[in-house]
Amino acid sequence: MAQPARIAIDLGAESCRVSLLRWIEGEPNIEVILRIPNGPVHQGRAMIWPLETLLAGIEEGLEKAAQAAPEGIASIAVDSWSVDYVRLGADGLLLRAPFCYRDERTEAAKKTADSLISPEVLYERTGALPHRINTVYQLIADREAGIDDRAPWVMLPEYVLYWLGGRRVGEHTNASHTGLVNLKTGDWDADLFKLLGLSLDAAPPIVTAGTILGTLTGPLAELDALRHTQLIAPACHDTASAIAGIPSSLGSTLYICSGTWSLVGTVIDGPVVSPQAFEASYTNLGAAGGGLCFHSLINGMWLLKQCMEGWSAKGRPWRVEELVTQAMGSGFPGTIDVDAKPLLLDSDMPERINQELGRSGRAPIPDEPGNEPVFARVIFESLADRYARALEDLENLLGRRLDRIHILGGASRNRLLTELTEKRTHRPVEIGQPESSTTGNFAIQLASSEAGTEPITAEGIHRWAALLSKP
Repeated sequence: MAQPARIAIDLGAESCRVSLLRWIEGEPNIEVILRIPNGPVHQGRAMIWPLETLLAGIEEGLEKAAQAAPEGIASIAVDSWSVDYVRLGADGLLLRAPFCYRDERTEAAKKTADSLISPEVLYERTGALPHRINTVYQLIADREAGIDDRAPWVMLPEYVLYWLGGRRVGEHTNASHTGLVNLKTGDWDADLFKLLGLSLDAAPPIVTAGTILGTLTGPLAELDALRHTQLIAPACHDTASAIAGIPSSLGSTLYICSGTWSLVGTVIDGPVVSPQAFEASYTNLGAAGGGLCFHSLINGMWLLKQCMEGWSAKGRPWRVEELVTQAMGSGFPGTIDVDAKPLLLDSDMPERINQELGRSGRAPIPDEPGNEPVFARVIFESLADRYARALEDLENLLGRRLDRIHILGGASRNRLLTELTEKRTHRPVEIGQPESSTTGNFAIQLASSEAGTEPITAEGIHRWAALLSKP
C-alpha cells in the first residue's frame, strides 16, 4: 500500500502555494500544485488582504491535489507571514477582511502603547522587538477604530486551518510574533493584555508546532483522497517553517531568509533581551521543536518589487532575472539605509530611493528607461551591506563566531546578491531551497505523525528535512 500524500499550504505576501508531497518508489517528491498571486489591496484608505480570493485559490489547489493523489492525503498544514489576523463574528465566521501589516493605522496605535509601557520593557517581557507592524499594535488600532475588542481573533494561517475544520488556536512560533506572549511562560501575558486594555478572552489558546487540530470537514472532505485528512499546525510562521526546512545543523550558521523581508539570525537555546540586543534590533521568536529564532528584521526584496510595479505601470516591465543580470555590470552612486521608514511604505519607490541617496549626499538616479538596473544594483549593494552589519552585531551579542551563511527564500536565486553577501561578510555562503518553508512544513507534518502523542523535536524535524532535501 502506497504511503499517503501530504499537502503544505504556504501563504506569501506576493504568492501563495499549494504543494503536494507524494512518495514515488519510496522516494519523496514535492510538486507545486497551484500558485496563487497575492498582494495587499486598498479598500478606501485601508490596506487589506484579499482573503476570499486566497481561500478560493486554496480550495482549487486542494481539489487538484486530491485528484493527483489517489493513495489518499494524510494531512494538511498551513504557514504564512506573521502578525496579521482575522476577526470572527459571534457565528464564528469572518467579521471583515484582515488588515495588512503595512497599513499605517498602527503608527498612532504604537504611540498609545508606548505611553503605557516602554518599548524596552515590552521587549524584555516578550522577547519580540516592538515593530509597529506587530499584532499588539494592530489590536490596539482595532479598538481605537471602534472594532469590537471582544471579537475573537486568529492569526492568518491558523484561520485557514480553522476554516478547513480545525479548532481555533495560536501556534507558538506565530503567536510569539504578536508581542503579547510572555517570554518566561510561553503563554499569553495576561497582565500585558490588561495594561494595554485588550481582551484576553478574544485570543486563541496557544499550541506547539506539530499539534493536530482535527480533520478536514465540508465539501472537500467528500473527495476520496481527503476523507480522513488531518489538519496540523506546522510552524505557522513561515520563517520558522523555512528554518525547520534547513537540513544541516545551525549551531554556527547565520541564516538569511531573503524575500519581501530579510530575516538575518540564528537559532539559540535561550532568549537574549539585553539593551544591546534591543539596540541592534534583534528579536526572539519561537522555533519549531524548541529554542528561539534570534534574528533581525530587515527590509528586503520589497524594495525591488515596488520599483518593478512602478516601472510596469509606466510601460517599462522587467523580469527579475534580467534585472539581476544587467545589474551585475552596472555602476551605482552609493548605498542607502534599507530600513529607512519611507522605504517600508508602498508606491513611488524609485523616488524614495533617490531621497535616501540624497540624505547621504549621493547623486539621484534619473528614473528613466535604461536606469532600472542601476536602481537594482543600489538595492542589492545596500542589502549586502546591511547583512554584514547584522552578522557583526549578532556575533557580538552571542560572543561567538558564525562560520557560514545559509541563504534561503526566493532571493536565494539572486546570484549577484549572493556574491555581494559573501564579499561583504567574508563567510562562505551556501544556497538553500527557494521554497524552504514548504520543506519545513512537510518535515513538521512527518515528525508529528512519527511522534504520535509526544512533542516533536528539532532533531526529528531536521532528519525529515534532510530526507526531503535530497536531490
